[in-house]
Formats: sequence, C-alpha cells, structure tokens
Amino acid sequence: MANLTDEIQSIVEEVMQNPEIAALLKTQDSVYKNSIPTTSNSQTGTSPVQNPERAGIFPDLDSAVSAAKIAQRELIALPLDTRRAIIEAMRRVVLWNNADLSAQAVEETGIGNVEDKQIKNKLAAMKTPGVEDLEPRVSTDEHGLTLTELAPWGVIGTITPMTNPISTIESNAIGMIAAGNSVVFNVHPNAKSVSSRLISMLNEAIHMEGGPFNLLCAVSNPTIESANALMKHPDISILVVTGGPGVVKAAMGSGKKAICAGPGNPPCVVDSTADIVKAGRDIVLGASFDNGIVCVCEKEVLAVAQIADRLKEEMCKNGAFELTGAQIDAVTKLVIAEPGGPDREGAPNKAYVGKSPATIAAAAGITVPKSTKLLLMEVGREHPLVWTEQLMPVLPFVRMPNVDEAIDFAVVVERGCRHSAMMHSHDIEKLSRMAKAINCSLFVKNGPCFAGLAQGGAGYTSFTIATPTGEGLTRPRTFTRERRCTLVDAFRIV
Repeated sequence: MANLTDEIQSIVEEVMQNPEIAALLKTQDSVYKNSIPTTSNSQTGTSPVQNPERAGIFPDLDSAVSAAKIAQRELIALPLDTRRAIIEAMRRVVLWNNADLSAQAVEETGIGNVEDKQIKNKLAAMKTPGVEDLEPRVSTDEHGLTLTELAPWGVIGTITPMTNPISTIESNAIGMIAAGNSVVFNVHPNAKSVSSRLISMLNEAIHMEGGPFNLLCAVSNPTIESANALMKHPDISILVVTGGPGVVKAAMGSGKKAICAGPGNPPCVVDSTADIVKAGRDIVLGASFDNGIVCVCEKEVLAVAQIADRLKEEMCKNGAFELTGAQIDAVTKLVIAEPGGPDREGAPNKAYVGKSPATIAAAAGITVPKSTKLLLMEVGREHPLVWTEQLMPVLPFVRMPNVDEAIDFAVVVERGCRHSAMMHSHDIEKLSRMAKAINCSLFVKNGPCFAGLAQGGAGYTSFTIATPTGEGLTRPRTFTRERRCTLVDAFRIV
C-alpha cells in the first residue's frame, strides 16, 4: 500500500493535469508578475494612457493624477469588504515576492542588504493597519445623536525615499487605500525601477480583488521638477513626504496640508543599571540594521563611564569592530563630506551611505572580519559623527560621567528633530525622565531601535514617521478627514 505522501503527490499531479485548473492558476499568478494590462475598468471616466508594461505608471503627472481621481471615486463606491480584500491582496504581493523585490532594491539603489530589507518589507506587509483602524465615534445626550466618521481626502501626493522603497510604498499604500484614498507617488529617481514594478504589481492585485486600476499611480521618470509639480497640483488634496530637510521644507511651504517624515539623529543612552549583555546585542542589531539606513537606527551611543568598557566588549562579541587611533580619523574623513559640530548637523558622504562596514573599512585602508556588522569608535562629544545622521553602519560611542548628563546630552545631540531615541536601563525614574526630556515620536526602552516599529515590539508599524508635522507613526486614520453628522432630538435611547 502506498504511503500518504505518495497518495497526496498522485492527487496533486492529477489535479494539475486539468487544463481548466492550470489556466486559472496561471491567471491568478499574473497578479504577482509583470504582465500588466493597459486599460482601466473605470465606469466613471476614461483612464489616460499609461506605460503599456506597467499598470499605474504614466509618462506625465497630469495623466497620473487624472487616473488616480477616477480610481478614488470608484474605490469609495465599493463595499468595505472589497476594500478589506484589496488590502489583503496587497499584503500578499510583498510577502510572496519579498526576496526578489529586496534583491532588486539593493541592486538598483546600491545600499542596504537583502536580508534586512526582507525583514522590513515583511513588517510593512503584515503590521501596517488596514480598514479596522477607521473606527467611528458616537455621542448622545438629551439633544440627540452625533456620529463622527473618518473620511478620505481624495488623491494623496506622496514622495518616497530610496532607503526604504518597498516598505515605504507598501506601508503607505495599505494605509492610504484603507482610508479610502488613491495615491500618486513621486518615487526616488534612484529607486524608480523597483518602485514602479511594485506599484504595478499592487495595482494588478487590487484589480483582481474587484478594485479599480490606478489606485496607485506614479510618473515613469520622477525628478525634482515632478516632485515640485506634485506639491502644487490642484487635484492633489494632501501631501505625505518621507525625505530629507529640503523636501520636507518644500512640502510644508506648499500651501497644502502636509504630513512629513524628516531627518533624525537618534541617540542611545545606556546607564549602569542596564542589562549590558542584552544592550550590547540590541545596539549592534539596531545600528547595523539594513546597513544603518533606517531613520530610527541608533546613531550615537552615550554610555555611562562605569559600564562603558563592558558595553563595548559585548558589542564586539555581537559583530561590532572597534576602530582606534588613526583608524577613527581615516573613516571619519571618508564618511563625512561636511563636518558638523555642537548643535549642527554635518553632511554624510553619499558614496558610502548604506554600504557595508567591510566596504567602508576597506576604502579607509582597514581590514575587518567578514562577520563585522558595525564599525564602532569611541570619540569625544564634539566629534562630527556624533552630530550627523550618517545613515551608515558607523557608530560613535561617547563616554559620559553619569546618566543625568547622558540624558541631557542626548536631548542636545538629537537636535530637536523629535524623531527617535533609545535607552537601556532598569531605573524607572531615569527612563521616565528621558522619555519626557527627549520628546520624540519613538522612544524605545531596553530594545533595539526597530522594536519601536513593531519588529519584536508591540503595536503596529509605519515607514513614514511624521516628526516635523507631529503625527508620529502614520496609519490609515492619519490619512483621513474627520466629519460629523448630527441628528437633533432623536435616537437617544436612555
């Protein structure tokens, strides 16, 4: 008698020989490949001409915005159950193609590493909230009933970075569509190929679940000029920008409502009460994550002198390589294009942003083990790396006399970005003091930075952390307008 495995294999082979089933599987599989139809299913208008190989990718901004307007009207006419199915299909696109998309992102941008990008992308796909985030509120009293609901803005204009092209687009797209909006992306020019591919795959998945094409649109050749035009376009209702200080400033001065994720310089304080073994491991994991390009990564360690040497030992056990003497100067000159100083950010050398520690070390004439995850260097408070968000696996380490001085210096060196900070301590009073003093959108206690994004920590994730405009970790409700409907003198039950 054949065993169970053989029987199952025989059944599978018999089913797959059915031509109708094979055709169905082939059709469904096209959702996650690059065979993209060129026409919209719009019932309310004619979709503009788009790239015949990419659904949602248009040669000019006006065409993209026009298509997104049509798609958004179709979306809000659909049942919420369809919107939920759309969101689940979008999650599957990234989960099923994660390795391929991650490899393409690294190849195209030249920054980060495939393994960590897969973690980021999976996180964005699984832990970005969906339609369930849009909870209405009801108030009643002797004067009747008032219903407050969260309504879409319409067409959102979004600018995304090259550092997290897959995870940012995925997370934004899920949240914005869940809220009932359509989106026009101006992706980073250095990530336009993988970004366009993902947008097209998501559009196809949306359509297969009964949604309209072109809920997600982009221009085929994104530039600074197209970004500026996006900010000024009359049919763009709201802007969501993830980028550096220049693009954030432009968005906030556009005259439109803007939700902006700007720069940071996250400090990490470690005091004498911390679990030093765990802190050393967590800091290396966080600061080296995707070669340091994630905005929440630890950018400088401020360690109380009493435990500083032990902490460095633990960090080196977990993949940090400590630079000394002339090595520190060589790497600093290599990675800092414009030195910073007290209260002033320097400029990183873009040629080394997101590169591996081995690549950076080799360029500085230093040989490090292949297992190295992070280049560690003990420096003084005024060292330019302490004040610069360098976006590399290079971590300055400052020895502090006591925890209170470390907290106070962390507030100064964070430079008021109010982005992210970390602290390792078992002193509740000091943890509370730093939480209040640092006043950041994301504060992680006793864990690596990415725990604040729900990777090993509680809560939901977001790859647009709106610190300049104050929304913090964005979610579907962030991309809505609040509307109130009041019924006078009725429906009060009690």
